[in-house]
Amino acid sequence: MSDFKGRCHCGQTEWTATLQQDQQAHILCHCNTCKALSGSTYTLNQIIPLNALKINKGQDLGKYTYKGDSGKGVHCYYCKNCTSHVYHQQEALGPDSIVLRTGLLDEGIKKFQPGAEIFGKDRLGWEKEVAQTFDVMPPS
Repeated sequence: MSDFKGRCHCGQTEWTATLQQDQQAHILCHCNTCKALSGSTYTLNQIIPLNALKINKGQDLGKYTYKGDSGKGVHCYYCKNCTSHVYHQQEALGPDSIVLRTGLLDEGIKKFQPGAEIFGKDRLGWEKEVAQTFDVMPPS
């Protein structure tokens, strides 16, 4: 178990994520929502317990909700100043799990390797597979 510091683009929001060894990898999400939110081909994430995230600065995060592929709500939490997304809480995962943006962790962006890819059905044709891929979410 190790602590990783993260921050938004403007620095107004900072956090610490405590990750187990098997969580120290990126889950690449190719879903169309992540593409729209990031302006990129995928996002870098990890599913962690809610209590493994501590917001140290800028606790008053913005929030909006949309309906995910499961038909259940996805609550997105972001810095109100620069709109960097810190994490998402998907009702389909239950109330105690969140999807952390590992690309915003200081060490995570440099040191983590791809651990899995999700929503491979939405991967762009020119992207190469870099980890085990699931068409949508992995089986629970």
